[in-house]
Amino acid sequence: MHRVFLVDDHEIVRRGIAGLLDAHPDLTVVGEASTCNEAVIRIAETLPDVAVLDVHLPDGSGIDLCRHIRQAHPSVRCLILTAFDDDDALVAAVMGDASGYLLKSLHTDELVRAVCAVADGESLLNPSMVRRITHRVRDARTEDPRYGSLNLREKQTLALIAEGLTNAQIGDRLGLAEKTVKNYVSSVLSKLGLERRTQAAVLETERTAGIGSPGAPSAPPHQQGRTTMRLSTSVTCGEAQAASTA
Repeated sequence: MHRVFLVDDHEIVRRGIAGLLDAHPDLTVVGEASTCNEAVIRIAETLPDVAVLDVHLPDGSGIDLCRHIRQAHPSVRCLILTAFDDDDALVAAVMGDASGYLLKSLHTDELVRAVCAVADGESLLNPSMVRRITHRVRDARTEDPRYGSLNLREKQTLALIAEGLTNAQIGDRLGLAEKTVKNYVSSVLSKLGLERRTQAAVLETERTAGIGSPGAPSAPPHQQGRTTMRLSTSVTCGEAQAASTA
């Protein structure tokens, strides 16, 4: 029996996933949390086989939480929940040392198979892509340490500022309230030591010239050059295997 822990600030989402996983004979949900702080405490107490983490939580980043869990409890494997199927989701999973990422729009049977596969020791990330992302992030941080201080959402915001989008347009792209975007913009400018968003746009354009953008969500999300992970049709945890298709 594989033990699973769920972290999401939306109770309806947690309950839905919990009911789905508990219905599987090889899975049981041993705990839930709605914040990073709560998750840190409860995961230490329950030590599940798999932790399913929302990428955005009220008191922090699911990526930072994932990294903490992997460092404190190496036996706990992590899956990141995200609404976007783009390069940023992959970057988030890699930098958090997760075994993969799941879309919130995933079909229920695919979710079960993904959790089973990770519980059985599988990784849903292509090794060559993991190396590419790791090198890309390392290079970006080497060029300008200020960029490395930005969290994932701030990097997305910066990339969209460089595209010339307004706060309202950024909010539409990221699914955020305009006021929330304004707060992210202020945080970006503060961390970069800049006063105006036009300065941030110029900096980001110069930073990504020749090395490629970190990839802000586009409309629709860009899919070229990516490898998506699909799972076999078996729903038995002991037999679930990950397979990749270009």
